[in-house]
Amino acid sequence: MSSQVLILYTGGTIGMVQTEQGLAPASGLEARIKQAMGASLADLPSFDVIELNPLIDSANITPNNWTELVSTLATHWQDYEGFIILHGTDTMAYTTSALSFMLGACDKNVLVTGSQIPLGMNRSDATSNLQAALSLACSHPITDVSLVFDGKLMRGNRVQKVSSGRFKAFTTPNDELLGEIAIDMQLHFDRMLKKSPTTDTLSMSEKALTFQEGAVAVLMLHPSQPISIYQSILNDDNCKAIVLMTYGAGNVPDKNTDFLDFLMQTSLRNKIVINLTQCMHGGVSQGAYAAGSVLSERKVLSGYDMTLEAAFCKLHFLLAQGNSYNDIQEKWDTNICNEFSA
Repeated sequence: MSSQVLILYTGGTIGMVQTEQGLAPASGLEARIKQAMGASLADLPSFDVIELNPLIDSANITPNNWTELVSTLATHWQDYEGFIILHGTDTMAYTTSALSFMLGACDKNVLVTGSQIPLGMNRSDATSNLQAALSLACSHPITDVSLVFDGKLMRGNRVQKVSSGRFKAFTTPNDELLGEIAIDMQLHFDRMLKKSPTTDTLSMSEKALTFQEGAVAVLMLHPSQPISIYQSILNDDNCKAIVLMTYGAGNVPDKNTDFLDFLMQTSLRNKIVINLTQCMHGGVSQGAYAAGSVLSERKVLSGYDMTLEAAFCKLHFLLAQGNSYNDIQEKWDTNICNEFSA
């Protein structure tokens, strides 16, 4: 092992350069990192950079890319002390959530970061984010797949992107920070995922699950919903699960017969439905209001205070493991990696 840390570059703003068509991912990132970070590298762990081929804008991320990332980590797991994944911010919360379920409690640090402005450009946040990630990559044991951004260490399955124009682009609306990287570094090890060697017996390569594209749908409720949406989801045999984005504490239009029939049909066709609030803060209290109690009667499961990204990825994870409709009904309430508040 010649270097301590492996950096996986997937694409995304941090490594983009200006082209005639606008910003686009570009190869040769290792040289640009060393040029931008200069003398500060002397105080940071040594690193190698692997660039995925092809590099992609994170808006084009699919579950297959999560498999590729874990497969790449598995190949190099014994060669490095820690790992950093450079990723675009648009779908960063999906990838950090997916990796958290796939990897579980890690015995080596897996950190994800990126930037709002490309590395080397004026006022870029790339250097500070990458410096923070490198300073954490192998110096302290961090069991959670985590996001390092704007001086914060955040649990990967609790993050959401909240700004497209600020350096404080991510937050964990229903979770405490795992750490802060400021003048002094403060890490909260008591908040991190506990290792469970008796339950996690899979090798790294076995964690690279194969996902089923299009297996999970997201349905955002809004007044006067077109009923054609319901039928298209029901008729899609490839769709096995639905994240239902409801109002407030988990309320739905319980006087809408088309919607109620849709829910009945989902259970008859063995499609899992998860009740998740559209609100950023808080979670669902299924049954607290009459307008939400109808969900339990139709086997809709509570999403607690999970993020959309976490619920979406947890469903994909459970399906990729081969779980049936009844299996997921039984397993959904298990807090796999602190994805919801206990």
